[in-house]
Amino acid sequence: MISRRELLAAPALFQRTPARRNVLFLMADQHRADCLGGTAHTPNLDRLAAEGSRFPNAYSSTPTCTPARACLLTGLSPWNHGMLAYGRVAAKYPYEMPRAMNDLGYFTAAIGKLHYAPQRNAHGFQMVLLDESGRVENPEFRSDYRSWFASQAPLLNPDATGVGFNDYNAKPYVLPERLHPTRWTADCAVNFLEGYQRPEPFFLKVSFARPHSPYDPPQRWMDFYKDRPLPASDVAPWAERHRARNTEKNDIWRGDMGAATVRESRQGYWASVSFIDEQIGRILETLEKRGLADSTMVVYLSDHGDMLGDHHLWRKSYAYEGSARVPMIVRLPGSPKGQTILQPVELRDLFPTVLAAADATPSRPIDGRSLLDLVRGKTEGWREWIDLEHGVCYDNANQWTALTDGRWKYIFHGYTGEEQLFDLTKDRAELRNRTDDAAQLRLWRGRMIAHLEARGDAWVKGGKLATREKMVQYSPLYPR
Repeated sequence: MISRRELLAAPALFQRTPARRNVLFLMADQHRADCLGGTAHTPNLDRLAAEGSRFPNAYSSTPTCTPARACLLTGLSPWNHGMLAYGRVAAKYPYEMPRAMNDLGYFTAAIGKLHYAPQRNAHGFQMVLLDESGRVENPEFRSDYRSWFASQAPLLNPDATGVGFNDYNAKPYVLPERLHPTRWTADCAVNFLEGYQRPEPFFLKVSFARPHSPYDPPQRWMDFYKDRPLPASDVAPWAERHRARNTEKNDIWRGDMGAATVRESRQGYWASVSFIDEQIGRILETLEKRGLADSTMVVYLSDHGDMLGDHHLWRKSYAYEGSARVPMIVRLPGSPKGQTILQPVELRDLFPTVLAAADATPSRPIDGRSLLDLVRGKTEGWREWIDLEHGVCYDNANQWTALTDGRWKYIFHGYTGEEQLFDLTKDRAELRNRTDDAAQLRLWRGRMIAHLEARGDAWVKGGKLATREKMVQYSPLYPR
């Protein structure tokens, strides 16, 4: 981990080399890693993986929207970018991905969801077309998607489907499909690529607001999954404590809703993913028609996953696979095709990866490493494991730190002191707590103590992991 002195004092200058490769950064919100190929109809993402590299052990260190996006902006671990839980992305960080790409001579553009604060804060993107779903932090704010919707259908309600932004239920989109935010985001990206004539290479981030709830895909995609098999929720014996629902509202974070409700939620979710995949196909087709595919690195990832009833849990913020593991694909022109790369990787690795596509390296210390090293077969010295954590979310008991190498995962629950250990090679569903494996428990607990002890007695006291009763939302390094 980089030191505080390095983080605050390093100069923000690049060592430049000529860079003409474009970067297309495709992102979905709340897309869990196992909803890709197999039971999910995602031919375009499957093709992208077949033509590039797939990272099945990719994680989101702090798996809720805003800390994950802070990580993407900065290439830093949670402690170093400062967001240990859900909160506001800082107004500015010392070193940010869009500004770094500007300095390299790129034209930077973002389409879709950003979830920054204030909402019109572009963090260096030169062009932004914004979809902030229903979030309005200022009465004078209206997203570009909502403005466009009002121009196209002034008498219609963009939320007419009636599903909330954290609800578990699913319904088909009740308005014409062309008005759906997923379609709008793709249309804007297609228009950008079709009309791009600038001399600079582009860095284009396309950020879909789905499959994050509302689970509201078009009717045709709901029908597609009507009679198709979908995975049932995985529920471990240790998850009995989550059986009682926490509220009668639809935006629950825990509760046994029964197999039929889980399937309905997953039908809407899987259908939303397939709708996104279809739109990504249109974007990639436009890239090819413009003759840009061979000069553009394409990345696909998500900020975090979605539990969808696994272990009677819903939404995100958990250390478990449904919440913390994400899809990650990189297609680099000229690189080996169809690779499956097993090293543990994380969202922090995307900033240096984007720089590497521009033939540049970070100008100041960051925690991430370029995935292009792995794509090119340079595995020496790669990290053994990745750190995960989240402060209080939904309930005081839901605060934790975790470590994983993609084979084992260790979780320390900060409020209760409970430990969980999972053998992911045999039990990806995390059904059996393996704290009975004394050797592995000792190894991973020791790693966690070493990882946290520099934070002080609130985290490690007397050589042992400390419990925490209060919320720790921001670290001392959060830019206030």
